[in-house]
Amino acid sequence: MMWIAMAIVSSVCLGFYDIFKKLSLERNNVLLVLFLNTLFGALLLSPVVIRDLTGGCTGICAVEDHLLMMLKSALVLSSWALGYVAIKHLPLTITGPITATRPVMVLVGALVIFGERLNGMQWAGIVLGFASLMFISLIGGKEGFSLKSSRWLWYMIGATVLGAASALYDKYLMRHYEPLPVQAWYTLYQCVMMSVITLVCFRRETYRSDRFRWRWTIPLITVFITVADLAYFYALSIEGSMVSVVSMIRRGSVLVTFFYGVIVLREKNIRLKLIDLAVLLTGLTLLIAGSWD
Repeated sequence: MMWIAMAIVSSVCLGFYDIFKKLSLERNNVLLVLFLNTLFGALLLSPVVIRDLTGGCTGICAVEDHLLMMLKSALVLSSWALGYVAIKHLPLTITGPITATRPVMVLVGALVIFGERLNGMQWAGIVLGFASLMFISLIGGKEGFSLKSSRWLWYMIGATVLGAASALYDKYLMRHYEPLPVQAWYTLYQCVMMSVITLVCFRRETYRSDRFRWRWTIPLITVFITVADLAYFYALSIEGSMVSVVSMIRRGSVLVTFFYGVIVLREKNIRLKLIDLAVLLTGLTLLIAGSWD
């Protein structure tokens, strides 16, 4: 089934996107890394915007259409801002599973808003995914990142909630617009918003004092998130696709970040995290099997 395959492609790209974020943000200025990410994204997709402006509208024409794109930009940018700060301070083997709580929120929204219905195997996959995420929160407490003492965990939770809202909004957008124009226009507006935020914030000494270091991993953030989003939008645009299932499959990106955190970063509590990962992987397998006709 094509929408399942596209969700898997998006998941793998998201994993590498998170790795390059971690590498880029290490001892670096979060604000400028985020600004460059939005700038490179806008430049990468600028041919689509130029085509729309010079060769005729492709569906995003009216003021109302552009306002919808701006709302999408605001949701994504807010989620990114919180997530970037959190991922700078938390281990990848913690942030990945926390981000994976998003499908549970998306599931509730999909059931209420879009009337999606899951079969028994899909429900089993969702339940296992949720159980694995509860377990990883307990592991995080062992590493000093409890909800009581770490604001970075709350930042990550905030980013996840906003990401879930954005995912539900994506399903609505894909019912009315083509994937590529949506991605191009919301990325452009995202860059404009981030430019204003950067100019305002850099008037404060706090933001200027945080040194910026250029790394070639920064443009790779843009490349992988662009491919991940394009595959994701395409999956949602296919008739019969389910945003709750697509969202859960995309959280399989935690597999990529987990193995990087274990092999390269040598993060702690690996045995417990492997158990958690096995539960999550079983849940993802059930979701895919239950969705594949």
